[in-house]
Amino acid sequence: MKTIYIIAGAILLIYISYRTYRFAKLDNGLSEKIEDGAIILDVRTEYEYKTGHIDGSINIPLGTIRERYIELDTGKTYITTCSHGLRSVKVETILKEKGYKNVFNGGAWSDLEKIVIEQKGKR
Repeated sequence: MKTIYIIAGAILLIYISYRTYRFAKLDNGLSEKIEDGAIILDVRTEYEYKTGHIDGSINIPLGTIRERYIELDTGKTYITTCSHGLRSVKVETILKEKGYKNVFNGGAWSDLEKIVIEQKGKR
């Protein structure tokens, strides 16, 4: 029984750490960036994108970003998003290495979608 408590405690600690990391890695001011016309770049696979996505977002999967980044305009603002926020951090880094200055991590698409819906409700 003691082992079960230890395992449950470890799982809870991992989960709390993950949630803290996820929110810490999000860039501040996402709602303002969206309001100012930032483009949402969904970096999940095409299949994942088809199962649900933010209206108006564009889909360039992480696996193809090194070839397809040239499709993006370096003068625009992009908010990267994926299923949990890890791939979006990677794409943010890749795009910044390629010279894109206005790239921000939006984390999980389902969380970012709430911000987008809020923005639409304000208009």
